[in-house]
Amino acid sequence: QVQLVESGGGLVQPGGSLRLSCEASGIDFRPYPMAWYRQAPGKQRNLVATVTANGGTYYTDSVKGRFAISRDNALKTVYLHMNSLTPEDTAVYYCNVRVDLLNFWGQGTQVTVSS
Repeated sequence: QVQLVESGGGLVQPGGSLRLSCEASGIDFRPYPMAWYRQAPGKQRNLVATVTANGGTYYTDSVKGRFAISRDNALKTVYLHMNSLTPEDTAVYYCNVRVDLLNFWGQGTQVTVSS
């Protein structure tokens, strides 16, 4: 069974940084693109960034130049490095993998940007 466990969220001041981690189990991690989504209160869940099996990346416009996604296949872990955080980045951040047309999600980790 595929399981994704996120960690690294918390409270940070505007302009600060956080690194989120997502550890996968129950899956051969290497062939699959991995993604981070986020969901702010009262809003839909939106794609933040993706990383392909060979390391290619995609970012939504609002995080370009501030966030970086990476993966460590040996550790079955995907990371989201977040810099220059603003209150608009406040959300629950979810890790995602799509396997055989099925979407798997972690439980989410809360990121709150506030002074």
